Amino acid sequence: MPQQTRRTFLKVSGGVLGGIAAGTTVAAAERTDRFIVETGGNDDLGGLTVVHELAGVDYAVVRGEESEVEAASGVVDYAPDVDVELDDPSPNEDAPTVSEPSVEDEPGYPLQWDKQALDVPTAHETTKGEGTRVTIIDTGVAAGHPDLDVNEDLSRNFTGDGFGSANAAGGYHGTHVGGIVAASTDNEAGVAGTAPETDLVDCRVFSPSALASFGDILAAVVYSAAIDADVANLSLGAYPIPRQAVGEFFGKALNRIMTYANSQGTLLVIAAGNDSADLQHDKNFISLPNEGAQGVSVSATGPIGFGWGDEGVEEPAESPAFYTNYGTNALDLGAPGGDADLNAIGTGVPWYYDLVFNTIAVPQYRTNEEGEVIGIDGYEYSYSWVAGTSMAAPQVAGAAALVKSANPDYNANQVESALEAAAEVPEGYDKTYYGAGFLNVVDAL
Repeated sequence: MPQQTRRTFLKVSGGVLGGIAAGTTVAAAERTDRFIVETGGNDDLGGLTVVHELAGVDYAVVRGEESEVEAASGVVDYAPDVDVELDDPSPNEDAPTVSEPSVEDEPGYPLQWDKQALDVPTAHETTKGEGTRVTIIDTGVAAGHPDLDVNEDLSRNFTGDGFGSANAAGGYHGTHVGGIVAASTDNEAGVAGTAPETDLVDCRVFSPSALASFGDILAAVVYSAAIDADVANLSLGAYPIPRQAVGEFFGKALNRIMTYANSQGTLLVIAAGNDSADLQHDKNFISLPNEGAQGVSVSATGPIGFGWGDEGVEEPAESPAFYTNYGTNALDLGAPGGDADLNAIGTGVPWYYDLVFNTIAVPQYRTNEEGEVIGIDGYEYSYSWVAGTSMAAPQVAGAAALVKSANPDYNANQVESALEAAAEVPEGYDKTYYGAGFLNVVDAL
């Protein structure tokens, strides 16, 4: 198949990292007050304040001056933490929202080409994810959404912003991801998730200011392993990261933490990114965490013309999305993330039907005179169409929960192997967009 249209969803501005590829545009900048440190098991961190103890991996996230980090005898190596800003991508901004859609029994199911392509109803004849746990490391999953059941007792806020856990304090994104995994199928309302009976846990790493810290993300991965999560979904990622210097440190830290989580039984499912980038042949840069050790890197696919094309679907659900990163050895699976005919936007046709339809929650912020967020007065719960590898990853996370539910004795590697063994590269398409192939939930079971 010819190479897909190249279009960058990311807006890079400063810092070592190119940004978080979470279905959003971003900017990244190094912190001067927080550092990720390798301790080598030594607890002597001098006068540094420990923000996160990353138990089991000999790393920590600390706050202090760089001179204090250099002086601490317990620090083997370190790098500045990175703040990443989260913004909405322009194609998603144009998509409408609805307060209640009008899947077999869920009224929104006819709009969910993704669940139809994966034949989720047939998968549910085997299991709906009972006995499993999935963490969503993201902007927050709104526990109050009527289509979601979030485990608030285990949910955590890693940002320190004071707004608690199980809150969508970073915007719509985490709630949409959570719905793709686990939206209810027994309430005859809204939409369907792939694993509606899984125990859904919110690990919020974005603050209301739409900033996330790399250190908070690492802490959320370690926490996911600590609470025996079977799957952790990371619809985020940083690209481009130079392979040398600070990038080398981040890669080393991430590989150790990801390997640890995997050894504890937590499968890490990660968005591949939305740069239209050939990750396999990018010799000077890497994409993290999806190119880290033991992670399942997921590319995005989607239809063109679903429900609106004059002559039907122009491209099928398994065709590569125009924005997705690719590279055979840099990917593990392809899954529905949504596509778009950019020429159709603004013409009056419902082009957004080709995006992924699911739950969202929009915080109603209270701000001071300086525009700083000082409170959240509630949420608007609704449904919307969103595209990105961020939407593809939770398709795989939900499928992994189903495989684990049907095979409780499987470890993380066995769950991944089952998913990859069932996947196939669609006929007529290039393997470089799929890794093992397009997600096949039913055959994986």
